[in-house]
Amino acid sequence: MLTSRTRLSAIALAGALILSGGLLTACSPSGPGSGPAPIMQDHSAMHMESPASQSAQSALYGEMRELWADHMQWTYATVKDFFHNQEALPDTLNRLLQNQVFLGDAIGTYYGDDAGHALTKLLTEHIQLAVPVLTAAKAGDDAGLKAGLDDWYANAQAIADFLTAANPQSWPAGTTSEMMKAHIDTTVAYSVDLLTGDYKKSIADYDIAFHHMMDMADALSAGIVAQFPDRF
Repeated sequence: MLTSRTRLSAIALAGALILSGGLLTACSPSGPGSGPAPIMQDHSAMHMESPASQSAQSALYGEMRELWADHMQWTYATVKDFFHNQEALPDTLNRLLQNQVFLGDAIGTYYGDDAGHALTKLLTEHIQLAVPVLTAAKAGDDAGLKAGLDDWYANAQAIADFLTAANPQSWPAGTTSEMMKAHIDTTVAYSVDLLTGDYKKSIADYDIAFHHMMDMADALSAGIVAQFPDRF
């Protein structure tokens, strides 16, 4: 069983890393409280397209939002089970890992199977690399927590690099890096809340993370529409 001292040590380090990453430097209009700056997208072109084109674009936006909403929902559930319900963890984690395959398949529809498989691999690593972070936080292992977070952010940058390489015009390096870094920042925030059992705050911080991810999903959809206009 963890002592209060070891738990607070892990929490303090995680909190410091969140603050140093700039999680609380911008206010998101999409959700309550502080969070990453919103990802602005221009959807005005949809209003100038034919009804069929608008329908195809709407379907893409809906699919992306559903897939990334699942990513968020099952990540939250997995973190909660990791800390407080180990018996449920295997099934919850398996469902989360399945979502990464679905996300890769969605990207593969436009960029090819190899790209889809590559993204699934990166996203699977994204999930797997959370385990050392959560393990160290639960154990109060400051050094392990820092090392785990470094690896987690490095994987987030690899995902950002993948997206930029696929669509540099719509997903430039600076934008993708900020999107992925903010995703980790906000995930760490509600994970700390879940570790300490502050469920009210975990819900508020999850809302910030969720709305940021919906902005990111829309940015991905907008980029696909811009890059493949003949398919819409």
